[in-house]
Amino acid sequence: MEGCAVLVVDDEEDYLEALVERLRTRDLDATPAADGEQALEQLAAGSFDVVVLDVGLPGLGGLEVLERIKQRYPTTQVLMLSGHADVKLAVRGMDAGAFDYMVKPVQIEELVYRIEDAYQTKQLAEGDRGEA
Repeated sequence: MEGCAVLVVDDEEDYLEALVERLRTRDLDATPAADGEQALEQLAAGSFDVVVLDVGLPGLGGLEVLERIKQRYPTTQVLMLSGHADVKLAVRGMDAGAFDYMVKPVQIEELVYRIEDAYQTKQLAEGDRGEA
């Protein structure tokens, strides 16, 4: 999907590299970030439509990163990933503004589908706010 910039945040280096590469082969502009601080720096330096965010990050945790993203970039859509199916965590993420919640390992086609859906939601939200 041309034009969609995706920031992928995960502290597992091999998983992060594989996910970014798989998204790139599907014509998504995917950029890696190894932790929450790096993700926030990347967001401040560039424009991203969708963030694929691991919940279990060391240091600045995924939920805190999500809250900061939604405060600073309200139309940026965030897909939360977790290595564990945790209903309470999923609910907290959705309450904090996450677009969706997925359990790792994710099926790449399902992830791409959800990224596309999130991207369309962002474009609609920006259209409602008069942004381009």
